[in-house]
Amino acid sequence: MLRALKIACLPALIALVFVTLGFAANQKTIVSYPAASGVSARVTDLPIDYAMFPARIAPEPRPTALASRAGQAPVADTALQTELLPETTATQGVSFDGIAQTGWIPPDNNLAVGPNHIVEIVNTSVAMYTKNGTLLTGPTNIPTLFAPIGGLCTQYVVDPVALYDRPADRWVISGIGLDYVSSYGECVAVSTTNDPTGSYNLYFYNFGSTLNDYPKLSTWATASNSAYLVTYNLNGGQADICAFDRTKMLAGTASAAQLCQQAVGEASYLPGDMDGPTPPPDGTPGLFINWANNNPGTLHLRKLTLDFTKGTAKLSTATSISVNNFTVACFSSCVPQPGTTQTLDVLGDRSMYRFAIRHFPDHDRAVVTHSVLNGSQVAVRWYELYDPAGSVTVNQQGTFSPDSTYRWMSSAAEDQSGDIGIGFSASSSSVFPSIRFTGRVPSDPLGSLETESSIQVGAGSQTGGSSAYRWGDYSAMQIDPSDDCTFWYVNEYEQATGYKNWTTHIASFSFPTCGGQGGGPAISFNPTSLKWGKVVVGTKAGQKKVTATNTGTSTLSISNIAVTGDFALVPVKQTKKITPCVNGTDLAPGASCLIKVSFTPTQTGTRTGSITFTDNAPNSPQTVPLTGTGK
Repeated sequence: MLRALKIACLPALIALVFVTLGFAANQKTIVSYPAASGVSARVTDLPIDYAMFPARIAPEPRPTALASRAGQAPVADTALQTELLPETTATQGVSFDGIAQTGWIPPDNNLAVGPNHIVEIVNTSVAMYTKNGTLLTGPTNIPTLFAPIGGLCTQYVVDPVALYDRPADRWVISGIGLDYVSSYGECVAVSTTNDPTGSYNLYFYNFGSTLNDYPKLSTWATASNSAYLVTYNLNGGQADICAFDRTKMLAGTASAAQLCQQAVGEASYLPGDMDGPTPPPDGTPGLFINWANNNPGTLHLRKLTLDFTKGTAKLSTATSISVNNFTVACFSSCVPQPGTTQTLDVLGDRSMYRFAIRHFPDHDRAVVTHSVLNGSQVAVRWYELYDPAGSVTVNQQGTFSPDSTYRWMSSAAEDQSGDIGIGFSASSSSVFPSIRFTGRVPSDPLGSLETESSIQVGAGSQTGGSSAYRWGDYSAMQIDPSDDCTFWYVNEYEQATGYKNWTTHIASFSFPTCGGQGGGPAISFNPTSLKWGKVVVGTKAGQKKVTATNTGTSTLSISNIAVTGDFALVPVKQTKKITPCVNGTDLAPGASCLIKVSFTPTQTGTRTGSITFTDNAPNSPQTVPLTGTGK
């Protein structure tokens, strides 16, 4: 498909305001039901025959118009990491080549990881492995999986995503069904058991002549109104924010509905995907994110409240999250390669899969990435958000660009101990497109990543054909549910210079102290944030309290407590039952201390701040968000 435009590279500054925007929301819910459904044969019984499905160029993501969301004044990226940290402390584990050279371009490589299996999916094949890289079955052409329901899903299935649904112990495979003429839809397969090589419940949702472009799928396993969240760009440009009825899909019910709302004037949202053993509390709406503006830097977060019984989905207005300004990376080809003038795609207009959300004992965290421009080269911008379903705050952010190499097509996740892993493509005029990763542990300086490590060194450039600029269009970082510590990453590289000859590579790594393997102190807060109502400017509001508890196995030493914004610490009196939290406080395992805070607004409107604890816990410093309103 033809692109409507190229994106100019535009710039950055910083603001610190959280606003809720009133873009069109809560239109009439668009409800659709499967146009076809059925049950597949076992994957192990399906043929492996590429000749059945001629190779094609995958539908090309269309750029999002930036006229309304891209600032003009060039400024420095204040999130740019300038300190070079030691090489990543993560230990690499399994590493093996995955699916290769299906004749399609780009691969759209993606993977899911379960307790015992890895499922890799590309355009337009799927393969299952053990965790040591042994191929169990495949690569299998995805359309053969959907043979029992016929139609578009048996012609081409592209832009695929694979999920492991941890609470249900099931597997999900999805992608666009199309005929490469004028008909489109979404194909979804949900395994009937915990065996990914077995049979699947099959569904097809018809989009008619509207292209459901760049679909991204996630698991949102609330107790009621449980969903597989999904986003599309309709005809490449209009955000369709949707959810499938997960309960009915798992049961193989033919009436599993898809509920949708459109975010008018926006595109390329990512659905929140749950990591870890704890599902979202019942009633938590589905969460969706994208970057919305570069100057001032802004993310947009939306919530979708679902009621499958009534057939309704209520889409919130966009919460605007201020981040450091940045320069927009190119959409189309701009990444150099050795020995050729052929450059590669970046897709700089959108956030990159996944929007990974994890529940911790005292708060939720989320990580997400996208590409930005640093000088002349493309770099990875990453964010860690706290409490995305509540009073969302940016805990940390950074731009990773340690040298002149281009880094892009990134994906991030966070393990149970707060370690963050980010994988990406790397290339330059002297570096063949390769696969690398970096990460951080909680004791690293906020906003910083450790020096990267190589996963797979490329040995050639992609060149020689009309679509040789196509790369990605995404990669995937997942957390192993068997230990909640091991990161698994998939991306593409070239074994030799050529066209449509890519190879995917799958690798794992983990950080040494994940899961308390190193013991030590840990801190939790109750509550995890404080909020005041409307207070007259210049008037001191009532005090609010936070209890800090050492949930670790050794003494927690608090070295500093600081408060920002229109908030102030209030002295706490020492008693037999109350220990004040002050600089120098030591807490034995299981012990707690108390802090009090007051609010005196200096001007009208929303006022934000935080309490920051600096201590010897691995995730120091920690923050407690503070919010109030001046009137």
